[in-house]
Amino acid sequence: MKLFVGLGNPGAKYARNRHNIGFMALDRLAWDHGFGPWRTKFQGDVAEGRLGTEKVWLLKPATFMNNSGQSVGEAMRFWKIDLPDLSVFHDELDLAPGKVRVKQGGGHAGHNGLRSIHAHVGPDYQRVRLGIGHPGHKDRVSGYVLSDFAKAEEGWLDDVLRGVSDGAAELAKGDSGRFLNAVALRVAPPRSSKSKPGQAASDPVPKAGSAPAAPTESPTDERSALERLADRFRR
Repeated sequence: MKLFVGLGNPGAKYARNRHNIGFMALDRLAWDHGFGPWRTKFQGDVAEGRLGTEKVWLLKPATFMNNSGQSVGEAMRFWKIDLPDLSVFHDELDLAPGKVRVKQGGGHAGHNGLRSIHAHVGPDYQRVRLGIGHPGHKDRVSGYVLSDFAKAEEGWLDDVLRGVSDGAAELAKGDSGRFLNAVALRVAPPRSSKSKPGQAASDPVPKAGSAPAAPTESPTDERSALERLADRFRR
């Protein structure tokens, strides 16, 4: 049995905060994979379901971020879950927006939710680090993480949440590489063979067996566009 924990603060006031991206990830996952209804338990909200062959509990601590470990510790003791079977989804200042990384064990890097979990259950659990970017100065961090995602960020945020859901079964069975690949396919899917450099990452994925793109012209080619076109027809 696995325990997936999303970090955030409870209540509508915080629902769209950057600090709550862990809650958002679990909400998306629960919806997509048909988890049971959320119910109150272990000082938080829990939902039960399956990801592939794995039974998984989802937990959103309602103790507020700084005391997340109280809820996590209570759930782990009740279900007798070992640290290797715990995965914590949280916001990560040190990753650019849209970047996702998986890390096993390590420090809390000043994240108060992780600090609390360390204090209650120890550090040797898996973290799913969901990049939100850094405001540029440490004095602005508190206001930044407790502010809502901007409308301009909604595109990459939706891609990340869907990607996390897409790869959740792989994460549950311990394959973080395949999990991250699923996220990448949402955030930056392969460009079509006809794509131009710089074309949007949301372009459709090319079909198998599609013809390769025509070679680009040399940057030193000084012929006019009409002359280059005429040369192509003479080939």
